[in-house]
Amino acid sequence: MVRKNLKLCFPSKTQKELRQIEKDFYIHFCDLYLEMIKSLSMNAETMKRRFKYTNPEKIAEIEKHNKSIVYMAAHYANFEWMTSFQLCPTKRKGFGVYKRIRNPYFDKLIKGIRSKFFIELIDKNEISKLMREHHQKGELVNYGMIADQAPRHTNKAYWGKFMGLETPMFVGTEIFAKKHDLALAFIHIKKVKRGFYEAELKEITTEPKSFGNFEITDSYFQMVEKEIEENPALYFWTHKRWKHL
Repeated sequence: MVRKNLKLCFPSKTQKELRQIEKDFYIHFCDLYLEMIKSLSMNAETMKRRFKYTNPEKIAEIEKHNKSIVYMAAHYANFEWMTSFQLCPTKRKGFGVYKRIRNPYFDKLIKGIRSKFFIELIDKNEISKLMREHHQKGELVNYGMIADQAPRHTNKAYWGKFMGLETPMFVGTEIFAKKHDLALAFIHIKKVKRGFYEAELKEITTEPKSFGNFEITDSYFQMVEKEIEENPALYFWTHKRWKHL
């Protein structure tokens, strides 16, 4: 699957270049899981030192619009440590959207890891109801979403361009943003060295209703593409992202 995805996304690269990306990916892949385990014993100060937000002032800049905010990201670099976001200067509650794991032991373990730094995990099937409740009550909160997975029902999905390929895309975040008038931002991550990352917050929009259909979704995937181009080995190539090809 990794080789297939790399070949699809980088048709102009040589076999040698693709194998090097593959090798670097598996090194990072092992790092990622070791870092997940390490986070169980990390305190807040250690986490802030290892996963540093380089422009936390951007949070206040977006929050001044008095809207709940969706922070979008991809399965890139150490996306697990993004749950330390609530250690940044914000007084809002934080909710991370995730897919519940069938095995109750591992579901509890993952929730423990991801919610350690004040993020409350919400199953993806419950987020619509929660957003509606927050909107009706006028509560301003932070949501975290990773939205680069492939939709299960491709015949009903929006098809856009991702890595130069026609790709079915989730549009739920865009729909939620327009329905509840949510601000949107992107978390761009760089791997400084093993076990150390830097994240930059980039505003997507504070006026989602001013965008045409799927323009926000396209903007998000363009940001993900730029990340991948910076360091292809840090993307989660094990996903069946282009399973229709």
